Amino acid sequence: MDQAWFEMRELRRRRLDAAVWIPLRASCRETDGKFGLAGYRSEFFGLGSVAIPFDLREQAQSLGWDDIGLAQDHGPWFQDGRYIPSDEFHEGRHAVVGLSLVLSERGNVVEPSEWHLHQDFVIALRLKREADVWLAMDEGYVDVARLRRDPDGTPVILEVRAEHLKDYLCARRMCLYISSYRHREEILEDAGHIVWQNGAIEDVSEGDKFKGYVVEIHEGGAPFGSSAAVFHIGRKNLDLGEDVPSVGPNDENIVSRSWTIHRRGRKLFRVRGEIWRNEWVNSAQHSPRVRGDKLPTTVSFITDSAGTRENADALLHSGSWLWFRPDVTMAVAHRRGGELQWYTRDTGHVRCPPSSGVHFGVNQLGLINVFAKDIALLPDWQQRLWAGYNVGPEGGVSEELLAAQAEGMPAKTQAPEAFLQKAIEHLNEITTRRFGFTLFRGHEQLSDILSRTHRFRSVDQAGFFSLAKDLARLTADSIDATSLQRIVAPPKGEKWGSLKSLEKVVAQEIDPGNAKSVLAALAGIYELRHADAHLASSDLAEAYNLVQVDNRLPFVGQGYQILSSCVTCLYEIAEILNRSGGEGAPPSPRSTDSRTERSP
Repeated sequence: MDQAWFEMRELRRRRLDAAVWIPLRASCRETDGKFGLAGYRSEFFGLGSVAIPFDLREQAQSLGWDDIGLAQDHGPWFQDGRYIPSDEFHEGRHAVVGLSLVLSERGNVVEPSEWHLHQDFVIALRLKREADVWLAMDEGYVDVARLRRDPDGTPVILEVRAEHLKDYLCARRMCLYISSYRHREEILEDAGHIVWQNGAIEDVSEGDKFKGYVVEIHEGGAPFGSSAAVFHIGRKNLDLGEDVPSVGPNDENIVSRSWTIHRRGRKLFRVRGEIWRNEWVNSAQHSPRVRGDKLPTTVSFITDSAGTRENADALLHSGSWLWFRPDVTMAVAHRRGGELQWYTRDTGHVRCPPSSGVHFGVNQLGLINVFAKDIALLPDWQQRLWAGYNVGPEGGVSEELLAAQAEGMPAKTQAPEAFLQKAIEHLNEITTRRFGFTLFRGHEQLSDILSRTHRFRSVDQAGFFSLAKDLARLTADSIDATSLQRIVAPPKGEKWGSLKSLEKVVAQEIDPGNAKSVLAALAGIYELRHADAHLASSDLAEAYNLVQVDNRLPFVGQGYQILSSCVTCLYEIAEILNRSGGEGAPPSPRSTDSRTERSP
C-alpha cells in the first residue's frame, strides 16, 4: 500500500460528531496473509465510549484509550463498602462519574463476550430488539441501533443513529466521550516508497496522536539482527516411581543451562501507522423523543386553490380538508404494523404505528381527502410522509366523507375490499359442506396478497394490471380444478382450466348459458393478468367489458370496479351453489353496483 494508506489522513479528517451512525463500542480486525511473511496486511479499529454529565466534561478531558478503551470490561465492584453497578463509569483520579451505554459482559473459554445496549437507552427511545437490530417502534420501525458480529459470533461493532443518541443525551444533560485506536500494518520486501524521515513520523494535534514507523525484521517477524537468550532449568535425581512425588526448593537437585539464538532469514520491512483519538459527540439542542420537547412544525400542506401552505399548528384550528394522491395509503398502510380498513364504499381508515390513524374519503377523481386537523395530530415523521403526497384541491371533498364528518350521516354503502376475503371463505365453506373439498386451495402468501388487494394499487395502468394479477392469483389460480373435475369430468381428449371446470359445476345448478355469464368477471380478470404481456387491443377491450370496467375513469375508480365485479361474482357463485346446501349465505356487500352507477 502507498504511504497515504498508513497515514490515514482521510480518516483523521472525519469527526464522529458529524456522522449519521456513531459507534459506541468497536473491536474490528481484518487480516490478510500470515504475520512475519511478505504480503501480510492488518487493520484494527477499537473504540470505547462513556456518557459524561455536562458539568464533568472538563475533568473528563484527561481520559484516554487506557481509561475507556477495550481493556475495560464491565462488571459490578465495591469501593469503600459501596456497590458500584456495571453501567457506572468511575475514574477516581479526576472524580469523573459517567454512564456506559454499552456493557461488555466477559465470556469464558467457550462463550464469546457479549455486548448489551443499555436498557434505559432502549426503553427511553421505545426500541424493539430483533436479532442484533434495535427498531424504533413509534417511527415506522426504523433502525436505531445495530450490532455486527464476526463469523464466530463475537461482537465487533455496536453503533447507533446519531439523531436518536443526541436526543437521549440532551434529555440526560450528557455528552458522549469517545476514545479510539486504529492501526494499519503491512510487511513488505521493499519499503522504499515510505519516505518518513529516519523511518518514523509522529503528529500530535488536539485530541489526536499519530505515529508511523518502518522496522527491519527477519522473515518470521523477529527484529532484524536480533538474538535471544534461552535459559533452561530442570531437576535431577527425581524419583519418578514414587506414588506421591514431591518437589521442593532443593538447590542440590536443580540444574540449568543457557545459550543464545541468532536470528536468521531474509530482511523484510514492517510498516505500521497508528492513531489514538479522543473526541466528543455533543447532545442535541432539544429532546422531542425522550423529554417530549415541543419543536416548531416544519411540514406544510396545500390548503386552497391558490396554493396557500399551512403547517400543523395552523391546521389544528382548521375546519377544512386536505387532498392527497391515492398512493399515500400504500405508503402508510404497507408499512410494518400498518392497516387499511373500510367503513363505507368510499371511506375508510388508514394508520401505521404509533398513531391511531386517520379517517379518509375517496373523491370523484380518486384523490384522498382527510380532515386537516387529523393530519396535524399525527407524529411529525408521519406528517412528512403525508406531505410528500399532498396536492392542491381538485374534484371536491369525498361526498361520503362529508356526509360522515360534516352532516353526521354516514353512508350505508360498503366497499368490495371488505368482502373479498369473506367471499372466498364463504365459498370454501359451501364446497366443503356440499362436495368435501375447499374450492380455493390454501396459499402461504394469501394474507400478504389480500392486504395488497385494494383499489389504491390502481394508481396507473401498470398498477391496475398488477391488481388484476393478484385477483387472478386469489381466484382462478387458486381453484382446485382436479376436485371439480371429479364432480363434472371433461370429455375424453378435452382439457378444462380451473374457470371452465367451475363453470361446468355451476351449470349443474343453473342454465349452462347463464353459468358462463356468471363467471364472466373472473374470466375477464384472468385475461387482464396477461395485459402486461402485450395482450391484443381487441382482447383487452373484451376483458374490460367482461369485468365491467370503464377505462375512461380515473385508475382508482377502475380499481374499485374490478374489485366490485370480482366480489359480486364470488357471491353470485356462492348463492347458486348454496341453494341445495340447506344454509343461507351471509349478506352480500351493500356497495352500489359499479355497473350501474358512477364509480369514485
